[in-house]
Amino acid sequence: MTNENNVATNLCVVRARVEAAAAAAQRDLATVSLVAVSKTHGAPRIIPAIAAGHTVFGENRVQEALAKWRPLRAEHPNCRLHLIGPLQTNKVRDAVALFDVIETVDRPKLARAIAGECRRTAREVACFIQINTGEEPQKAGIRPQDAPVLIDQCRETFGLNVVGLMCIPPQDEEAAPHFALLADIAKRHGLGRLSMGMSADFETAITFGATDIRVGTAIFGQRTQKSRAHS
Repeated sequence: MTNENNVATNLCVVRARVEAAAAAAQRDLATVSLVAVSKTHGAPRIIPAIAAGHTVFGENRVQEALAKWRPLRAEHPNCRLHLIGPLQTNKVRDAVALFDVIETVDRPKLARAIAGECRRTAREVACFIQINTGEEPQKAGIRPQDAPVLIDQCRETFGLNVVGLMCIPPQDEEAAPHFALLADIAKRHGLGRLSMGMSADFETAITFGATDIRVGTAIFGQRTQKSRAHS
């Protein structure tokens, strides 16, 4: 397991890999945001990444993130947080208060709740719609064929700030076709951001246009407890 002293070194290695992948894809490095997935890791492992200049982090569970990031943000207010795990409607108030980006919008009821809380608090949260590209029954996300209706609902009916799409490809399948599918759906709907790619495949994701890559294990080491989303 990666110890705390190695986090900054690992982050530097990942940044170099991102830069190389962007160059190989003839993309501007500034168009790729590295989301350091700190879920299940405590402040002692996160602080070295912040000290190394990293400011964008991903968390899987609202309650865990609240306990961890309230004190961290008091010391480091420039950090930005992405929610990358499934969100229940009864956690929307806390999620909107804490997170800058919610990547897992996948049903109208949730979209309506987020939009309403954003209006109530006059807070703008960027949202991604999660697409279940592999149509896996155990996984969150809307089916690709149902995405157009939900995208329109989120934008037109609920007034949600939809900025892009997110996916987690099946672990036992080639990731590239799933990345290509997500990019195609986003292009057809004029969405500019793609959250895709994790520790094992973020370079491939960059080739297919990823703008937000979610990397946890390669930076922080193995997760310290079970978690439902991949990184």
